[in-house]
Amino acid sequence: MAEILVLVDHVDGEVKKVTLELLTLANRLGEAAAVYVGSGYESVKDKLAEYGAGKVYVAADEELTSYVVAPTAALLAQLVGEKSPAAVLVAATGEGKEVAGRLAVKLNSGVLTDVVDVSADLVGEHSIFGGALVAHAKVKTGTPIIAVRPNSIAPEAAPATPAEEQVSVTLSDTDKAAKIVESVVEEKGERPDLTEAAIVVSGGRGVGSGDNFKIIEGLADSLGAAVGASRAATDAGWYPHQFQVGQTGKTVSPQLYIAVGISGAIQHRAGMQTSKTIVAINKDAEAPIFELVDYGVVGDLFQITPQLTEEITKRK
Repeated sequence: MAEILVLVDHVDGEVKKVTLELLTLANRLGEAAAVYVGSGYESVKDKLAEYGAGKVYVAADEELTSYVVAPTAALLAQLVGEKSPAAVLVAATGEGKEVAGRLAVKLNSGVLTDVVDVSADLVGEHSIFGGALVAHAKVKTGTPIIAVRPNSIAPEAAPATPAEEQVSVTLSDTDKAAKIVESVVEEKGERPDLTEAAIVVSGGRGVGSGDNFKIIEGLADSLGAAVGASRAATDAGWYPHQFQVGQTGKTVSPQLYIAVGISGAIQHRAGMQTSKTIVAINKDAEAPIFELVDYGVVGDLFQITPQLTEEITKRK
């Protein structure tokens, strides 16, 4: 069975959820072979094994993470030449897509980005125009390089005992053209990361102001949830743009998504429509969001949301 290389997305000794999704997908297509770049492998090896990494290529040389993206692409290009994998999977994040593009140039291979699923014959599925259309594409030249959109695949544990292989690469002057001179760690709040949260509570135009987002935050905190916002809310300056859910924001796929005061424009729906259970609170019974929900509440969010928060708090 051919190897499928999976670039591990990790930070501060923690594997990002999208890596687990990629490993799950890789094992459907062949044998998942994780590629870990940087230090801290010992802290994540058990998680990679739990989600089916049959092999792990470990590039622990800190020089590889001292420069922007290019060394990782160089390492992957070398591994593709040596191991002849059936495909390379990366996360369709900003960094992941840059790695994919650089790797495609190095290998003279085709690349697919923002893929939401991949068939056994390596045909990528794309959800476009806010989910209104589904397109399929396949790489015709070289080793397929596929950037998969986070939260598109449900991660499935598949315990394995991976073989480990230490690897290295000699970097060219071009690979060292952009050096990282400083890193600033963003302070994390107590809420879970938006793209990895099991529960997300999002507010929209109906919330009315930035101060009123305290209502959204209160409900989220009662549930141990992440806070999201529609594009209308972030464009109005009511909530930071990094919390925007939608086609031009972040894609989420939690177990529970609660949309408060969100009309349900197609741009927003594209970022949350794969959520397992969707609840909406909106005073407009004709709002498009109600076409998508499992449970809908028609009413004043300023009355319903605090009552819901209070009831949840009582039952804890």
